[in-house]
Amino acid sequence: MSAARREKPAVRRAMIVEAAREVILQKSLGATTLRDIAAEAQVSVGTVTYHFGSVAEILNEVVVLETDRFYASIIKAVDAEPDPVRGVRMLVEPLFEDSDEAEAHWRLWSDYWTAVARKPAVAEEYSERIRIWEACLVRAIRRGIDLGVFATADASEVALKLAAYSDGVATQLAQKAPGLTRARALGWMWTFLDHELAPAAALFS
Repeated sequence: MSAARREKPAVRRAMIVEAAREVILQKSLGATTLRDIAAEAQVSVGTVTYHFGSVAEILNEVVVLETDRFYASIIKAVDAEPDPVRGVRMLVEPLFEDSDEAEAHWRLWSDYWTAVARKPAVAEEYSERIRIWEACLVRAIRRGIDLGVFATADASEVALKLAAYSDGVATQLAQKAPGLTRARALGWMWTFLDHELAPAAALFS
């Protein structure tokens, strides 16, 4: 069997995931069917079900793809950044950018968390792969603590709190909550981080 033939199923699987992303963004997860995804990917429904057992399984792969696409270059830059304050800023700021990419990112995540709330097992095997932002934040906070820039704190707990906070605020932004702007949301993140990591100074706000 040639290398090209061995690669073909993986290529087709990736095409289905890309197609699913487009359909979910257009219709939302709740309105997306396997037939919709197959039509977008220009394959048969049987081809989709050969690779995936359900829309929920496809969604997991969509979120992994989205996570890698949105965060990979940011995380690489943050891990190479010697200034922990700047590193944390580099992680947080893209979440609240006024861009099509950020809007699409949060729409997908909103659908994903809704699916997980209904069926928690959906996310279990993907947890490590989709929490790379949070893991990078833990590393940046620990560097700051080691350098004496941040107050002593539980880096994992702070990162989890910020992930939960930013997810909720971003969801409110996506829903056009009255009075909530991207600048205001970002300001809330800085206030939270100062409270957790720099209670005697204002490193972020």
